[in-house]
Amino acid sequence: MRARTALIAVPLALGLVACGGGNDAGNAAKGSGGQSTAIEVADSGVGDILVDGQGRTLYAFTKDKDGASNCDAKCIAVWPALTSTSKAAAGKGAKASLIKEAKKSGGAVQVTYGDWPLYYYVGDAAPGDVNGQGLDGEWFVVGVDGKLIRKGA
Repeated sequence: MRARTALIAVPLALGLVACGGGNDAGNAAKGSGGQSTAIEVADSGVGDILVDGQGRTLYAFTKDKDGASNCDAKCIAVWPALTSTSKAAAGKGAKASLIKEAKKSGGAVQVTYGDWPLYYYVGDAAPGDVNGQGLDGEWFVVGVDGKLIRKGA
């Protein structure tokens, strides 16, 4: 019985996190009170990767093209977009020339780096986690040069 409860509890917890219950990745990513969202570079097991100002890993989706997101509502529940209410800024190690914005439906603005809209992964529990790396062969961390890092996938 305990094993069955655990099998139900884990997906339920992930579902709640994906819907916003207990996960502040989406909220913390949004610039508030005029603060800008910082894109920084951090060292990881797969090399230097993009993170937000709090050290949370940022990912790109290989189905996105030319800076436009192809991540639908079901996708966004697991891969929340990095959005900002003000212009995103280059932090430690990031290249300001690669930071841009992509308008989404409903007026939201998603931060992009190079040609890649940026996302979080709900399976990353702490800064420095890279649990989304290589998932489904479609999700990868982004390097300083704006290219996907497929190593370690």
